[in-house]
Amino acid sequence: MASNGLPSLGRVKLTDLMPSEGLPSDSYKLSATTLSQSFAQYSAAIIQFPASDGPLLRSCLESARLYFHQRPSYPAAEMIHTNDSREWCKTSGYYADPQQWQETYDYRPGMTPSEPNNSLEFPPAGLPDIFALLGKAAREILDAISYCLNLRSSPFTEVLDNVPLRSREVSSSVLSVCCHARPSFQGAQHHNLTNQEDGPLVMYPEQDHHVDKSLVSIVKSDKAGLHVRDFHGRWVLVDGDLGPQEAVVFPGLALYQATAGYVNPALHRTEVNNLQGNMYGRFSLSFKLMPKSMSSLSCSEMRAAGHGVEAQFQLPVPVDDFMQRSHPTDQLFNRQSFQTFTFPTAQDGSIKPSLRRRKSNSRCKPLPPSKRLRLEAQRVLKERVQEIADKKGIKLRFCNLRECESHIHALDSPCANIRMEIKWPAGVPFVHPHDLPNKAKISFLEAYEPGWTATHDMDLSPTEPGQSSQHSASCNCDSLAQVLNLYDHASYYLNISIFFMLVNCSDC
Repeated sequence: MASNGLPSLGRVKLTDLMPSEGLPSDSYKLSATTLSQSFAQYSAAIIQFPASDGPLLRSCLESARLYFHQRPSYPAAEMIHTNDSREWCKTSGYYADPQQWQETYDYRPGMTPSEPNNSLEFPPAGLPDIFALLGKAAREILDAISYCLNLRSSPFTEVLDNVPLRSREVSSSVLSVCCHARPSFQGAQHHNLTNQEDGPLVMYPEQDHHVDKSLVSIVKSDKAGLHVRDFHGRWVLVDGDLGPQEAVVFPGLALYQATAGYVNPALHRTEVNNLQGNMYGRFSLSFKLMPKSMSSLSCSEMRAAGHGVEAQFQLPVPVDDFMQRSHPTDQLFNRQSFQTFTFPTAQDGSIKPSLRRRKSNSRCKPLPPSKRLRLEAQRVLKERVQEIADKKGIKLRFCNLRECESHIHALDSPCANIRMEIKWPAGVPFVHPHDLPNKAKISFLEAYEPGWTATHDMDLSPTEPGQSSQHSASCNCDSLAQVLNLYDHASYYLNISIFFMLVNCSDC
């Protein structure tokens, strides 16, 4: 990837990432390609907002400078926060971390912060406008990543907040206004500074790195100092030459989990140099697009798109548990191989998606054949059946399996017209493919993807290659369904046997 990769951090215009109906434009494909390659190489990219948004970004940074400058030299005890993961979706208002010489004001729509004496706190100006601007940009970037991974459009809608928020809802996403190394802040005595031989002072040692638990983070700063570790393990200064309407974007841990590890999170740290001539400190706006606390991070969309999902990503993870759990960075980055995504250019000049998948891992447990068949049926439902229904303006309302089996052959069947319009296979009950018997699933797949059995029977067969040449050479739908049913029954009785063994074991 290094040979044909990007020479530096990728720059993408936000206007080019705005999706439109129909086929993607060349500018959209090129921008998505640049974004994916920059994430794969540098774990970050630079987003260029329209020139009209530059004054808003600049004025909000100026407002943050005035806000922190008028703060007391040392915060009250109630203002000093530790990194409590249980409060991840409840932070709001001002708090400080003297050990890191950092002050933060969190803006979270739906929550009104107050001072310790219950007086109303006046935040920096322009936060609602900046929150709306960066939030919309983060969602468009997330959709561009979905396009690169060949997922359906807006696959993360179920885990994101409503737009706009409904009554009494509190935003899961947060806009953090940060101030690093304010000279008048008395927490300076606790910070860690080392005086290098060449003169500049560097704050935060290398081990003080951080990984956001967001889906996507966007950071805009008034001074350089944000470093991100790239694909080769080198620390890269990513905000050294930002324009007035440019910001840095990088993926977080939640996106890493939701994409089964295909999008690696950014390991980053902040440094502040030349503190001698710094009168105010370093200010930054950090927007974190977060999943809802009551949702779950699942890789079902990745499986539906045909991506391999390792065992550690098989089960959905509740977001609240995920946010409170610790995630050691050595397990994330010290891996034998990285799964990354990119769009190489084909010989004909077109851009075609290509996935660099992880090498086979002994820890990766294959899915049971019946489950793989069920996933294939769900994929075809989304990619084929739903498309036909949308074009004809039909809303799919499936029947109950038992009821449909009784009226499927009747002329006045309540689902007869819909089945005829979408060319539903004859003899197959009009129920959700997830609930169809295995034999009916295969008929459903063959109807919408002719030749499916010939190309997938080897993958779904529980026997090893060469174990039964007759079965692998000519396997019809009936025999494949019988094999899948036998596999399910064998798994059931095996689980029952293990249960009774544990019950009768005196040592358990």
